[in-house]
Formats: sequence, structure tokens, C-alpha cells
Amino acid sequence: MSLNITFHKADKNATLGNRLALKAFIEKSLKKEGLSIEALQYVFCSDKYLLDINNAYLKHNYYTDIISFDLSETKGKLIGEVYISVDRVKDNAKTHKTPLNEELLRVIFHGALHFCGYKDKKPADAKEMRAQENKWLKSYLKFLS
Repeated sequence: MSLNITFHKADKNATLGNRLALKAFIEKSLKKEGLSIEALQYVFCSDKYLLDINNAYLKHNYYTDIISFDLSETKGKLIGEVYISVDRVKDNAKTHKTPLNEELLRVIFHGALHFCGYKDKKPADAKEMRAQENKWLKSYLKFLS
């Protein structure tokens, strides 16, 4: 079991069931994509906290649900940080009429998928990203059972 994946609270809590299984699944899924994890940190925060990061590092002045930073020094050996706005995830869950836990998992997987090279800015890329998120969600639910 990987101790290289950690979950932290900046200024908001996120309720995650079975963190050990989630870590094992992420590690296994990233390994299939050719990545070993040196360090992968998920940080849960508020809209305000993530907006400050978005402004400071990406020069974007808008709310987002997630920002991923790939800090890897060696190809194939992941060092990454993923910041997730719990406020945005809650709003998205309501908007898409999905359970909060499912939307939170989707965003967690979304961050990991960015490190695998999946993009989401162009419509075709966003469609592929969503397909991969769905695949990971389905696989994770099977992994749990």
C-alpha cells in the first residue's frame, strides 16, 4: 500500500470513505498509465483558497473545482499536488444531480488523469477526459466490491 498518496485539509474538510482502498486504486491505475508515485498530495480547500492559487500561479481570475501541479523531475515518477475546491464539488454535485461522494471521486480521478496526459480545454479533450473519469469511477466501484 502506497504511503506516497496523502489527503490534506487546507481550509475545508472532505469526507472520503475507505481512503486506503482509494489510495491503492489510484496507485494501481496510475501504474497502468506508466506512472509510479513518488508523492501525490490532494489538498481540500474552499473556493477562495483555490481562487487565490488560480490567480497567483495561472493568472486566472475565476473559480474552478481543481488545479493540478505536476512537480515531477523524472519522467514516469510522479510528484504532484492536486487542489480541490470542496465548495465547487458540492455545487457540481447539485448541478449534475450526482451524489456528493461520486462527484468528489470524479474530481480526485480527474486530477490523477491530468498527470497521465489527459487534457480538458478543447471539447474533444474534455469528452475523452469525461470518458476516462467514468471508466475510473466504474473500475473503482468494482474494486471496492
